[in-house]
Amino acid sequence: MSSITIIGAGNMGSAIAGLALAAGSQVQVLTREATEVDPRVTAGTVGDEITGDVVVLALPYGALDDVLGAYEGRLDGKVLVDITNPLDFATFDSLVVPDGSSAAAQIQERVPGARVLKAFNTNFAATLATGQVGPLPTTVLVAGDDADAKAALAGAVSGVRVVDAGSLKRAHELEALGFLQLTLAAGEKTSWTTGFALAE
Repeated sequence: MSSITIIGAGNMGSAIAGLALAAGSQVQVLTREATEVDPRVTAGTVGDEITGDVVVLALPYGALDDVLGAYEGRLDGKVLVDITNPLDFATFDSLVVPDGSSAAAQIQERVPGARVLKAFNTNFAATLATGQVGPLPTTVLVAGDDADAKAALAGAVSGVRVVDAGSLKRAHELEALGFLQLTLAAGEKTSWTTGFALAE
């Protein structure tokens, strides 16, 4: 049985927890403060021991530093999934990572013993919850350098199509795509309940 820890219980964290529960995974949800979560998951607070082999950082980009600091030295060997879009929310006009880099690359540098993946950042929570983007199935694009890590994530969730988007270098392009989708939704050019889809 797969085991997954989700740090964060907002819309995205809750939707990803639903995918994991649908797959029959053991699910732990950690939050900054004690929070009411689905009774089928094991709840805790940031700093508690992580029980999942797959760890999803369902957090804003600005919160990553504190959480990674709280788990310094305890993430080695874990599949560490970054879902952030490092957008400058003050301007909605740029990403805050250096050109050519990505939030996921920064995490890999910070936690070299973890197997970092970029995933879920091109999905809105509503499409994860329904498994649909309009008439098409929701696709989760995953970038990373470890094939086993990608397989572990794919095996831990159900109800969406998981597609290998290439190496961790592709996180740069995924974050650009996520940025574009967010700006389109904020500008009411698309809905927060739809977004980009990938046809087979």
